[in-house]
Amino acid sequence: MPDANLDQAVDALIGAAYGSAGERCMAISVAVAVGEIADALVAKLKPRVEELKVGDGMAADVEMGPVISTAHKAKIESLIANGVEQGAHLIVDGRGLQAAGHEQGYFIGGSLFDHVQEGMRIHSEEIFGPVLCVVRVPDFSAALDLINRHEFGNGVSLYTADGNTAREFSRRVQVGMVGINVPIPVPMAWHSFGGWKRSLFGDMHAYGEEGIRFYTRYKSIMQRWPDSIVKGAEFTMPVAK
Repeated sequence: MPDANLDQAVDALIGAAYGSAGERCMAISVAVAVGEIADALVAKLKPRVEELKVGDGMAADVEMGPVISTAHKAKIESLIANGVEQGAHLIVDGRGLQAAGHEQGYFIGGSLFDHVQEGMRIHSEEIFGPVLCVVRVPDFSAALDLINRHEFGNGVSLYTADGNTAREFSRRVQVGMVGINVPIPVPMAWHSFGGWKRSLFGDMHAYGEEGIRFYTRYKSIMQRWPDSIVKGAEFTMPVAK
């Protein structure tokens, strides 16, 4: 949102989009920029993405290691090429990167798209790699509608300084896990984990109370003991006494 702390939002996007080379289920792959914040957001993201330290994932100073395989690297690069073909603006191109001492590794640099449109493959498909797509919308309602139209609904985050906006977003967004100024909204284990719509397989979520229900059979037991039973027949609905 335009009222968000921009530096905090950029820090969050860099970590959530490029951490683990974007290869985690809760990685952020699409940033919806609302209103006038879009230009400033992209301007701050660009140098941060260009400066990502890519290399041996075991090295202490490396921020992003390789992707999982040469086949997956090729898939990510093909999706980047498709984004360009469909008209998105490739602000930072991570293709062709080689890590010193690991020239045969499955390395790809951070990539950043701007002016991504709904319906483009890079918007509708999970890239599962170090690629962040910026979609521009005019206002809060347009952002909410864009998210709710998507067939998936695993996780979403909103960056704002306004409590009313946060409350309305949390109430109206059709996504299973919601973060407010939290970039990766993974809840503690006693809460439900999982999404809505096509981001849910089956009837219940993975853990929390729903997980307990999945692995148990409920049994209802009603009981009284002789000393607590009143004498005589009861003709009204029994209640606790």
